[in-house]
Amino acid sequence: MRSEYATPGRYGPKEVATGARGMVVSSEPIAVEAGAAVLRDGGNALDAALAVAATQLVTEPHMTSLTGGISLVYREASTGRAAYLSGNVNAPLAELPDFGGADLTRARGVPVPGWWPAFVAAQERFGTMSVGRLLAPAIDVAREGFAVSPYLFGEMYNARQNLGRHAQSRAMYFRDGSLIGPGQALVQEQVARTLERLRDEGMHYYRGDFARAFCAASDADGGVITPEDFDAYAPEWADPVRGTYRGFEIIGSAPPDDGGLQLVEAFNILENLDIASLGPASASPETLSALIAVHNAVYYAPPRERRFRENHRVMDVLLSKDYAKQRFDLLDTLAAPSAGAPPTPGTIHLSVVDADHNVATLTHSHMASPWVNGLFAEGFQLAGGGSFFQRVMPQPGERATIYLAPSMVLRDGAPVIASGSPSVSLVACVLQNLVNLMDFGMPIEQSVAEPRFGARPHDPARGWVPGTTLESGFPEAVLRDVRRWAGANRLWTREIGPWNSMTGNFDGITIDPTTGEMRSCGDPRRMGVAVAV
Repeated sequence: MRSEYATPGRYGPKEVATGARGMVVSSEPIAVEAGAAVLRDGGNALDAALAVAATQLVTEPHMTSLTGGISLVYREASTGRAAYLSGNVNAPLAELPDFGGADLTRARGVPVPGWWPAFVAAQERFGTMSVGRLLAPAIDVAREGFAVSPYLFGEMYNARQNLGRHAQSRAMYFRDGSLIGPGQALVQEQVARTLERLRDEGMHYYRGDFARAFCAASDADGGVITPEDFDAYAPEWADPVRGTYRGFEIIGSAPPDDGGLQLVEAFNILENLDIASLGPASASPETLSALIAVHNAVYYAPPRERRFRENHRVMDVLLSKDYAKQRFDLLDTLAAPSAGAPPTPGTIHLSVVDADHNVATLTHSHMASPWVNGLFAEGFQLAGGGSFFQRVMPQPGERATIYLAPSMVLRDGAPVIASGSPSVSLVACVLQNLVNLMDFGMPIEQSVAEPRFGARPHDPARGWVPGTTLESGFPEAVLRDVRRWAGANRLWTREIGPWNSMTGNFDGITIDPTTGEMRSCGDPRRMGVAVAV
């Protein structure tokens, strides 16, 4: 294990990073450094983002997988155009009758992956470096090994029964019959070989030997995915969703990934309230309760089927200021509406800005609890992202509806914030941090440390139902008033301690439009960092 891979990241406050030549921020320091090295070598923001994401396949296997998906917003500085790439998972071509919760821990809950096709599509359209250069750090870390972080070990320990089921996972995660511990080296030789074959053989290997190994693992557990699913899959480029808020422009993920739509809807509603006069949520119960109500109004609204998402007239209504005003007038009744089914988290976000102010904001994930089904192929877990089929069941071969929200903010046509978050509370996390940055002008290192609210965690008895978690750290007077308000609206609340990873991980970068200075800070809730080039 090389010395640079021997010290795991840490929880808690992180140092702020500033610079004008480029910035990378995400939840794991080895991967962030891989992206920073790409920028130093002359790559652009897209190159760096892909290098970070590929390295995270190795260093954060509890949060992402080659069998999951990618969601990307990229803005090209030379043209001023932003593009959205949906590389998320598909439903199988075969139907899944009577699909339910019991399928989520079996191969019936395994979706058709989009991670690698999206990686290739993004590199071909906006990349300047070879696939080999972008995969090199991931291959090196997989073969050399890296120190297991406390976060990774905790997830390994929690999933040890599933990790112990498969020979491939036992070879990686166990040593002398026991789980490898914090600080010990995790070596993933088979992952390194798979990444080398992707580098050398590309889609021929992916749709060939990899697809056959994937399908064999799925078949053995009752799955329905075939190599024809891999052949039929295609990443989708689209225009991102756009909205405005107090002189800022919000750009986010486009349907079927509806987190961007939720953000624009939330800011449209929030614009009807003079938030700045109330004070930040960490000091104002009025602001905190308003943010919770606005978030719940958009997040717990039933997700729209594809035929409605693709109807431009319907989309225009959903994104309109008039519709937002109607929803604001009903805000008290929207504090706890009927729920959809937000799935269990297992996600990573990263943001990159280069010296030319190209901006990449990318979320990738296996979209389920880590190693939920215990299935492996070619060194990678089979993702359990079929959990999103419980939000809206896609038609056979159709893209799933996922609430990921890679996003950015412009002012006078120039990027001023790159933003995004993982976790079940990712929309709440991005909303709260953007309000801190836009309405209150907080420096980003203060914003990521502020206490937050989040979505309600999964209740085994009741499933996913509306509710709000509250981190410790809010003043008692704020909590008292918000609990009283929540009780009057029959809204479930629970305090969950300080800096809880369930409330997201804001991986953001601010850009001063006058000086060009970039500023970022790793969120204390995970183990990441920000690195300036």
